[in-house]
Amino acid sequence: MQKSKYTIFSQIRDSENWFIINPLTLQADILEPELAKQFVDGTLEDETPFIEKGYLVDPKDEEKLFRQKYLDFIDNRDKDEIQIFFVPWYSCNFNCFYCFQDEYDAPKKPLTQEVTDAFYAHITKAFAGKKKYITYFGGEPLLNSPAAKEATLYFFDQAKAHGLTLSIVTNGYTLKEWAPILATYPIREVQVTVDGMATEHNKRRPLKVRPEEGTFDTIIEGIDAAIAAGLTINLRMVVDKDNINDLPKMADMAIAKGWTKKFGFKTQLGRNYELHHCQSDRSRLFDRVSMYEDLYKKVQEFPQILEFHKPAYSIAKFISENGTLPDPLFDSCPAAKNEWAFDYSGAIYTCTATVGKKGEELGTFWPTVTLDQNQVDLWEERDVTSIPACKECPVQLACGGGCGSVAKNSHNGDVLTPDCRPIKELLEMGLKLYCDTDA
Repeated sequence: MQKSKYTIFSQIRDSENWFIINPLTLQADILEPELAKQFVDGTLEDETPFIEKGYLVDPKDEEKLFRQKYLDFIDNRDKDEIQIFFVPWYSCNFNCFYCFQDEYDAPKKPLTQEVTDAFYAHITKAFAGKKKYITYFGGEPLLNSPAAKEATLYFFDQAKAHGLTLSIVTNGYTLKEWAPILATYPIREVQVTVDGMATEHNKRRPLKVRPEEGTFDTIIEGIDAAIAAGLTINLRMVVDKDNINDLPKMADMAIAKGWTKKFGFKTQLGRNYELHHCQSDRSRLFDRVSMYEDLYKKVQEFPQILEFHKPAYSIAKFISENGTLPDPLFDSCPAAKNEWAFDYSGAIYTCTATVGKKGEELGTFWPTVTLDQNQVDLWEERDVTSIPACKECPVQLACGGGCGSVAKNSHNGDVLTPDCRPIKELLEMGLKLYCDTDA
């Protein structure tokens, strides 16, 4: 027997204990120091529990299990629901300093009923028999000009007619006005970005016109109105070193308003990072580890943060809440598999990270239907079995190869390269916060 190539083993942060996790066999344990030392040294007095849990294996048996689990993954992915993003325009009423879409040379024309009809005809045919839903994206999709509102309501009416549910990604500035209207449609959730309390948020997310007015208070009123109308809110905060100190106050506000007790209310922290051209000042940016390092310290000082937002720390949160591991993650990039993006110009893209970017188009759905099948095949191929750097990586089944778009942008256009995640470091912190009681 030898140590599994998929075993993740490290010391828990600020603890004498260690963790051992095998995402292939779905096993995880916390080991006291002496037992951990025996595992490292190969001096275990009783190997039986380690063999039973797959930490020690016959390589041939492990390879067979890997193949079985991979085939299960492919089969389940083929049955998964497809998320379809649609961008009605790239126009926005905000002037956020970290926006990347302002570089896009997008055509200045309205979303027409003809394009909307072509979109629904295409997805009905292309994804026939598949479970699917639409995320209405932007730009800012909930602009309230008469023309924009007419186009949006027609798009929503067609979603309802086709039996499809909708999610919406909005800056929230017009949400108070839109909330009672949205409540009449099959809306799954409304994602709204709030980048801290008023002072910090208003600096980061001002209006293009009258930037001195601020947007924070109007957005908060919109969230209150949406919750009152029965809509599910997904509150997103785009985090960097300038605004992370507002997180405890954000938690306090959400708790005081009762948002955290509302069914379905959820939160996410987005890391402000360089994907396209934005963020020339890199000094304010976190990398993945440093952001979670800061969160780790803040949660210990301000435990109310966990009522507002419980960071995933890779699979640590899942383990703590479910008492087991998630299925092995052979692929963490849904692009051109279970995620597609379309825009009002008639173009088809892989995902939200590429939509609207010149050179990233996979084809068109209007005025004619075209598809670059070679590019689609390349994106479909991308998983840990096709990325050379992933094949011998012990954390591959907790990482899944990361984001294909980030990998492509970082490695000279090569989709079959990894966007590596610091899995071991995240687990070290997350298991301390959620699972380890050692002082």
